[in-house]
Amino acid sequence: MKLFALTTLTMLFFASNSLMTRAGVADGMDPLTFAAIRVGAGAVFLGVIALWQRGQVPITGRTRLLSVIGLSVYLLGFSLSYLTLEAGMGALVLFATVQLCLFGAAITFREVIGPRRWLGMGIAMSGLTLLLLPGGGGGVDLAGVAWMILGGAGWALYTYMGKSSDWALGNSAGNFLLSTGVLFLAVPLWWGGVITPLGLVCAVASGAIASGLGYALWFVVLPQMATTTAGVAQLCVPVIAVIGGAVLLDEPVTLPIILACAVVLGGIALATVPPSRKAASPPQ
Repeated sequence: MKLFALTTLTMLFFASNSLMTRAGVADGMDPLTFAAIRVGAGAVFLGVIALWQRGQVPITGRTRLLSVIGLSVYLLGFSLSYLTLEAGMGALVLFATVQLCLFGAAITFREVIGPRRWLGMGIAMSGLTLLLLPGGGGGVDLAGVAWMILGGAGWALYTYMGKSSDWALGNSAGNFLLSTGVLFLAVPLWWGGVITPLGLVCAVASGAIASGLGYALWFVVLPQMATTTAGVAQLCVPVIAVIGGAVLLDEPVTLPIILACAVVLGGIALATVPPSRKAASPPQ
């Protein structure tokens, strides 16, 4: 029951990133400033935990540059997409993009890909296509989708670079710290951007709680899970975001959106959730 409760709380934190970013940006806050404050708050939280655990925050390493680039691109694309996308829709596009990019990386590096994975990704792609067709998702803004796809590609790069991490939490703290510098250097490009009270609260909460605390909890529960359980748990995030968007942000949930979500998530589940119960290793 403790593992179930912590896993549920972690998935709620992950989904709330979409809800808080959408709420903050829709309130009128500059999305780039939102991203900079979010990653800065996350860097502080993760940095404190890393210092407490091992007395250091690592900022060097052979994959560090690509990890920071991936994280920064994710944060920018994620925030900019929510100028027009609804929270649930954005979470679904992000999740699908990350999985498709990782699938593309597997093809590029000639990993063994079985028919089950090909079939699952084909189904997921068809569901995403249905979602983005005119009328398929109730008027999805393609510019917002493009920004979220860019963000998803950034997160996929970040995930791929962190596959071999020997200390996921500490390396995440270092990546967040360096990405904070990147984003705060970019803020003057949008100098004069509006910071609203709601947006500021959402940015800090998204960084410190939903991202920082969420990742810390994930690193605690993930080693205790089977790979199957971890995969299914992550499939819940877009669903929670859709429900949260409807309840908290008054976003519409239409039948085409529900059907497209079911197809996309079902395809990804088929492709990524293995039948074995091999122990999962923590991502970065």
